[in-house]
Amino acid sequence: MRQMEFTMSRPNLVKPGDEVDITEGKLPSSYYYTIEPAVAMSGNYSTPDRLKSRHGIVKEVGETSRGYYVLAEFDE
Repeated sequence: MRQMEFTMSRPNLVKPGDEVDITEGKLPSSYYYTIEPAVAMSGNYSTPDRLKSRHGIVKEVGETSRGYYVLAEFDE
């Protein structure tokens, strides 16, 4: 299992236990992932760290001083 953290701009868009679909975006030298439909976005990952799965389960949703985050788990 692989866990990945996403930033989320508003609360209550997803909750723990939700199944989510992920899309991959490409930058010139890295990749990023979005929980659809544009709920949350990951940081940038290098090519060896690319996510293979496009479907995951939300394990945790929380709030920090910088905003909201989503921790999702993927079968890899």
